[in-house]
Amino acid sequence: MKKTFIFLCLCGLTALTGCQNDTAQNDLYQESGNTINVNDQRAELYHQGTEGDRDDVSEDFGYVRHQRSPVLGENVGNEHYAAIDREQLADIISKYSTEVPNVDDVSTLVTDEEVIIVYDSDTEDRSYTADQVKKMAMSVVPGWYHIYVSDNTNLRKTVESYATMDSNSENAEYGINKLIKEIEKSPQGNKEKGDPQQETTNENNL
Repeated sequence: MKKTFIFLCLCGLTALTGCQNDTAQNDLYQESGNTINVNDQRAELYHQGTEGDRDDVSEDFGYVRHQRSPVLGENVGNEHYAAIDREQLADIISKYSTEVPNVDDVSTLVTDEEVIIVYDSDTEDRSYTADQVKKMAMSVVPGWYHIYVSDNTNLRKTVESYATMDSNSENAEYGINKLIKEIEKSPQGNKEKGDPQQETTNENNL
C-alpha cells in the first residue's frame, strides 16, 4: 500500500513538472502564423521603461525565425511589410540623426516607401552632413525605401502636415511627390551603389 502511495506521488510530481516546463516553453516561444519570436515578451519594438529595465533589456539577444507558408500558393509577403511600425521607425531615425555632428531638431516622416527627414544644422559642409543623416536612416529602414533629406527648416511644417495621413489619404501621393521635389533642392549626400534613388535616376537618364 505504501509503495502504491509513493508511486502515485512520484507520478503527480512528474506531471506537475511537465506542465510547468510546457508553460515556460510557451512563454519563451510565442508563435504567430509563420513567425516564431523568442524572448518577445514586450508588445513594442523599442522598449522604453525605467533605467533599470533598459539595463536588463540591453543584455537580451534578438532572434526571430520565419518560415514559408505551408499552404501552397498562399502569399504572406504583404504581412511582412504591414508589420513595420512607421511611427517607431520615424522615432529612432530622428534620435539617431541627432547624433550627427552639427545636427539637431530633426523631423522624420515615414510613408510606405519614403523616408523624409528635415533637420536644423549649422554645418559648413552641407553635403557631408546630408550624407551622414541619410546613412543614419539607411541603417534603420529596409533597402527598398527612398530616403530624402533637407536642412531647409522652412519645409518642416509641410512635413508635419502629413503626420496624420496614411497611404489611402486623398491626394497624399501627389502632395508627397511635390514635397520631395522641394526636398531635392537641398544636398542629398552621396549616391551609393544599390541605392534605389540612384537606380531611379539612372532609369530616367536612359
